[in-house]
This record gives sequence, structure tokens and C-alpha cells, in this order.
Amino acid sequence: MNGYFIKRVLPASALTLCVALGSCSKKKDNEESSAPRSVQVAEAVTDSVVLYKTLPGMITTASETNVVARVNGNIIAQHFTGGQYVKKGQVLYTIESDTYRDAVQQAEAALASARSQYDYYSQQLTAMERALEANAVSKMQVVQAQSSKDQAAASIKTAQAALSTARTNLSHCTVTAPSSGYISEGIIDAGNYVSGEAEAVTLATIYDNSDLQARFSISDTEYETLMGQTGGLTDSLYRNVPLTFRDSLKNNYTTNLFYESPSVDESTASLNLIGTVTNRDNELKNGMYVSVSLPYGVEPHAILVKDASLGSDQLGYYLFTVDDNDEVHQTPVQVGDLYHDSLRIVNSGIRAGQKYVTKALLNVRPGEKVKPVLTK
Repeated sequence: MNGYFIKRVLPASALTLCVALGSCSKKKDNEESSAPRSVQVAEAVTDSVVLYKTLPGMITTASETNVVARVNGNIIAQHFTGGQYVKKGQVLYTIESDTYRDAVQQAEAALASARSQYDYYSQQLTAMERALEANAVSKMQVVQAQSSKDQAAASIKTAQAALSTARTNLSHCTVTAPSSGYISEGIIDAGNYVSGEAEAVTLATIYDNSDLQARFSISDTEYETLMGQTGGLTDSLYRNVPLTFRDSLKNNYTTNLFYESPSVDESTASLNLIGTVTNRDNELKNGMYVSVSLPYGVEPHAILVKDASLGSDQLGYYLFTVDDNDEVHQTPVQVGDLYHDSLRIVNSGIRAGQKYVTKALLNVRPGEKVKPVLTK
């Protein structure tokens, strides 16, 4: 039995319709592909901006005081924990005091003896003077009595000085905080012997963290630029100079500059600057690294673009600008400082009000016609 093949034949009108539809679809695709695509652009703006230079620095305490032992003896007790806040006059250490207490008693006895001798020689002199009036003694005997009284008076002063020294040494057996602040860990533990009479021995250090300082250096050429464009440290630019730290902190910090080195360090060709820093919540510590955003001038008519809109190649930085005919151009630019974290100062290559592409930088190409969509 022979198989049958059934062939379905389309009418001529149907073929004509298909060809027409295909032609229309291709024409529509070509028209869509040739239409300018929308591209987000912004206009270069002008503003008066403060110019900054970021410099590395360090936070230091304005006041750092050593707690010292000034006597000899074993440390009996330590009365603080490292890191705590201590007040001026607070007892920090107790050093054995038996030897110094005995010295005070001996000095008190010596002073009492000297006063007794003075009283004796005073009475003797009075008696001699009366006897001289009656010609009962010689003039020389009266002079000798006066000399003995004077020596007794000098002995009183010597004994008083010795007693004062003995009492001072005894007071040093109780070591108190010389200032208020946060104290370090003890350098010498309780039970150890210290020899502080000949030379004071450091036991701990107290840091006054309430008012800190930001210290940093600038080169002599940077200093010349700074002085040439501003009025020096008295200029209002150097009040509330921004500070940044490696990690984000709860508070924001600034410094007010008040000191500059009187001379340039010849070995480094630099000089030091210092500013005060208010330490809120005791958040900052002595020795922390800091970045100082030092202002060095004002640009009254700076041209600004979005930093993310900049591209770069071997020749430098560029922007994709859009002209009045909506055509894209790759425009070389010279850039300056970053401003407010997201804007970049452009020193040359673009004028205020000129449009530039802000997004799709990898997709646009020079000479392309686009439909610019202005954004802020």
C-alpha cells in the first residue's frame, strides 16, 4: 500500500502578508536602534570652596604627670586600678614609713633640746648683764653669754629645718596624685623595694584627657603656601579644623590651631603645628593617630563635578561632555581636591554650566548622539 504525503499550500495572499509584516518589523527595529538613547547628565556648577590638605598627626595629652616615689622602702599597698580616673590628692601608694617616722621623732627631740638651750642661754645672758652693772662679771663674760645665746638660736633653726625635712620625707611615704586624670597601670607592684631618695622613681603616669592636642607637621614649602594665601594661625580658617580617625567614632572632632614652631627643623625641612581638641565622653586617647584636614585657601569660583563621573586613562582624567547638539565628547580635564566627599574641583577643561554624563560611562562613546536627561 502506497503512503500518501499531504502538502499544505498557502494562498498567495497569505504569502504577501507575511512578507509585508516582516518588512515592517525590520523597519521598526531599525528606527528604534537609530533613535538617541537617554543618558543622565549634570551641569558643572560653581561655588566658593575652602581648599584642604590632609596631613597625618597624633593626639597627645596637654598634661602628662608622673607619679613618683621620693623615699626608700617597700611598697606596702597600691590603692588604684590602672585606667581609672583619679583626683588630685587621692592616695595612690603607701610606702613603709617606720624609718621616717623615727626620724621625725628624733628631729622633734632635737628641736626641743635646742629650744631648751636657747632658754637657758637667754636667762644666763640676762643674769650676766645685771652682774656687769654691779661690776660682778667682766665685759668678756657677757660677750661669751651673748655668743652662746646666738648659737642656741641658730641650733633652733637647724633643728627646725631637720624636722621639716623629716616630716616631708614621712609625707612622701603616702604617695598622692599630683593632678587629676586617668592613671596608667602601676610600673612597680606592691611588695617591691624602691629607692627614691637619691632620684625619684616613676610609679605610674596620669593623663589629663579632658583637653587634648592634635600635633602634626607641614613642610616649609607648604607653610609658605599657607602663609601666602591666609593670614596665619589667627585666620578664622584655622578654627574648627576637621579631624578624622581610622575608625568612625561617636562624636565628630575639630581642632583650633594655636602653636607653630618658631623655626624649621633643618633635618626634615618641616615645622610643627599644634591645636586644642575637646575630648567629649573621654573618647580620644593619648597616642591615637589622626588625619588633619588643614585649610590652605579659598577658591571663590571653583568649578565642581561629581567625582564618580570622572574617567581616567594613560593621558589623565576626562569627562564625557554633551554639546548643544546632544553629541558626546571625551573631554580631558585637570582635577583638584575632593569637596564634600562626592564632588571634585576641576581646574581646567570644562566650564560652568557645561553638561557631562553622570552614569553609563562605559556605554557612551565619543561622537554618539544622545538624549540628555538632566539630573541634580
